[in-house]
Amino acid sequence: MKQPHIVLLMADQLAAPALPFHGGAVVQAPHLARLAGEGVVFDAAYCNFPICAPSRYSMLAGRLPHSIGAWDNATEMASEVPTMAHYLAAAGYRTILAGKMHFVGADQLHGYRERLTTDIYPADFLWVPDWAKGPGFKPTGVGMGHVVDAGACVRNMQIDYDEEVEHAAVQKIYDLARDTSTQPVFLTVSFTHPHPPFVAPQEHWDRYDPAGIDMPSVPEIPYDRLDPHSQWLYRAHGQDRHRITTEHVRRARHAYYAMASYVDEKIGRVLDALQKSGLADDALVVFCGDHGEMMGERGMWFKQTMYEWSSRVPLVVRWPGRVQPGRRAQPCSLVDLLPTFLDAANEALEHPVQAVDPLDGRSLLPSLLAGSQDQRGDVICEYSAEGVQAPSRMVRRGDHKYVYTLGLPPMLFDVRRDPRELEDLAGRPEWAALQAQLHERVLAGWDPVAIDARIRASQQRRLFLRQLALRDDAFPEWTYEARQGDRDRFVRPASATGPVGPKPRMRFPFVQPTPPDLPPSKETP
Repeated sequence: MKQPHIVLLMADQLAAPALPFHGGAVVQAPHLARLAGEGVVFDAAYCNFPICAPSRYSMLAGRLPHSIGAWDNATEMASEVPTMAHYLAAAGYRTILAGKMHFVGADQLHGYRERLTTDIYPADFLWVPDWAKGPGFKPTGVGMGHVVDAGACVRNMQIDYDEEVEHAAVQKIYDLARDTSTQPVFLTVSFTHPHPPFVAPQEHWDRYDPAGIDMPSVPEIPYDRLDPHSQWLYRAHGQDRHRITTEHVRRARHAYYAMASYVDEKIGRVLDALQKSGLADDALVVFCGDHGEMMGERGMWFKQTMYEWSSRVPLVVRWPGRVQPGRRAQPCSLVDLLPTFLDAANEALEHPVQAVDPLDGRSLLPSLLAGSQDQRGDVICEYSAEGVQAPSRMVRRGDHKYVYTLGLPPMLFDVRRDPRELEDLAGRPEWAALQAQLHERVLAGWDPVAIDARIRASQQRRLFLRQLALRDDAFPEWTYEARQGDRDRFVRPASATGPVGPKPRMRFPFVQPTPPDLPPSKETP
């Protein structure tokens, strides 16, 4: 037996319920659908943090975000934390990264021996949240402008980025095929689509008939009926400053579906290169997303919440000759990937590589190989980044999901019977026993008061350093340079600031055709 190549393919902010193999009726994703038909689809896979950087850190480390101090999109993962790249390197693998991983700090590799592209987002403390300023404080550009400006485009920064990622990954695959070495490869290819802004290439936009774009399955819920956590996000996203029309929603969803088709095409070309190069037959291929996208469900957008469209992710595993195609219903999460990869790599080793820290994930390999529906274990998801005021934690056990936020009423859903999460069971006498069990589980090893204090202290340290950098015009030079000029490309700290603070430097704004006449988005004061 020899070690398989391991290929991890990632899309950014791709909601599982939108995809055809998860029940989505509109998205055209033939390459991902083919991969799903050839592999195992996990129907209840979750991220461990519904925002980019902490989700990826947690996945790479096989540990829950709080245990590695992954609080938001401007936190570092300590270099001493072993990742799947470190472990697979120890198991004899050549480790290669193409595309986004959103590393913050001086370590821009975290175990990868080769990195083929720069990152699209800042590697410094530009995007530190400040809970002391309330949920309306936005360190990033996330807001309803993405919805009201949705449409087709000629070119934008994200297209520039993913074109590079595809080219670098495909070229590396052919270079590896020419290499006479027998060393196994761990290749991660991570695209930034379909992350907002909601603008898509014209050719992909034109694949969809506007009349065929479905609307959210749960209509907008009035502000006074939203749960308090969702009210925080309503203000954080600036929804109180916009009037979002039905046409705005339709165009944003249209663009998102077109962006999903775009990234599907990119992934298809990577899969095609694997097949043509002869590497596919010996490769364990995994496709996943880092988190989801609310897409107007309940009137909510983006991520940052534990609802299914935000926290559930697509997860497909293909391993020719070892894993029979099928589906798995048991809940799992991205922290399960590291132990799965390690099990696959260790099968051929006389002296298997052991994790040096207790891992929070569990290997999916027994379920994959035996075809069993393993119901053991709980799934944990956490959130503590921008747009909120306190840490949250979710536990999924079987059919039930329990959500706890410090200082807010808990929520309990039966996601099999109530997939739209419209019936909150928390506080009902007939559910008291289960609620008590899940409450005990959600607090196990996680003290919300202590976690809250750690997060606020971390924010203040990083805000101090960020303000010092702004004053001195001296942000840390942590951006990974794969080629000359990368420090000035994509989203970087501005070289100068005004009274409103730093502005992202975006050298490649989108070029959009003449937009249609739409009603104004802003309310009259």
